[in-house]
Amino acid sequence: MQLLSVNKRAALLSVVLLIVALGAWEISVTRQVMGEALTEYEILMGLGQPRAAVPPPSDVMVKAWEQLSNPFYDAGPNDKGIGIQLAYSLYRVLTGFAMAAAIAIPLGFLIGMSPVAYKALNPFIQVLRPISPLAWMPLALFIIQDSEASAIFVIFICSVWPMLLNTAFGVAGVRSDWVNVARTHELGNLRTALTVILPAAAPTILTGMRISIGIAWLVIVAAEMLVGGTGIGYYVWNEWNNLDLTSVIFSIVMIGLVGMMLDAIFAMLQRAVTYAE
Repeated sequence: MQLLSVNKRAALLSVVLLIVALGAWEISVTRQVMGEALTEYEILMGLGQPRAAVPPPSDVMVKAWEQLSNPFYDAGPNDKGIGIQLAYSLYRVLTGFAMAAAIAIPLGFLIGMSPVAYKALNPFIQVLRPISPLAWMPLALFIIQDSEASAIFVIFICSVWPMLLNTAFGVAGVRSDWVNVARTHELGNLRTALTVILPAAAPTILTGMRISIGIAWLVIVAAEMLVGGTGIGYYVWNEWNNLDLTSVIFSIVMIGLVGMMLDAIFAMLQRAVTYAE
């Protein structure tokens, strides 16, 4: 008789693996030993400066405690709390994502329901879809002339394609019998789309949205490194310029945790719209 369920055993194994990984990291990192005090001449000439080293996880935990104990402090343009930086990034991601959903889902319905629209728009989709979102950044900065709006535009571009294609695939995959029954009852195209096609295609649409939010969170870090100012991407780049590797590793962990949270939210939405025939 098994004492623990599969979920509990999996959670226990995850904790053990985490402890082992952190312990190996802590042991393998050689702590930097500071040399003797430098003379004034050596300080002015930049001699004898210690090399940056990868910090142990204990230092990262201390940094996490310092940052998370006051995440919303604002001490100037280049000194803001991790909560403020994440809030800026989430605002850009969610704004660009919402704009993409407002265009991709209706357009996906059109493509999925109309073979003519599919054949007409497919060449444009296949040309634009493989372009890296960051390749649009210089053009966006030149045309929009605003770094905030340009970052949101890049998120829009990278979010639109998974939602568009998954929506079109989900709509096209709805059983024709259901659509024929709607036509038999003389339902209009809009009512058929909302009452018959949307519930059946919702799981596939949510899959596209889940993929899009993950890509958007990946892209915003790189975009903010380019535009600067605020955001978690700028925070990483700024701390790297300061050679504060402890803050860099801490911010990487925060990026991963927020990404996991966003994915978990859309995973719950997927389970909520599971369609039963």
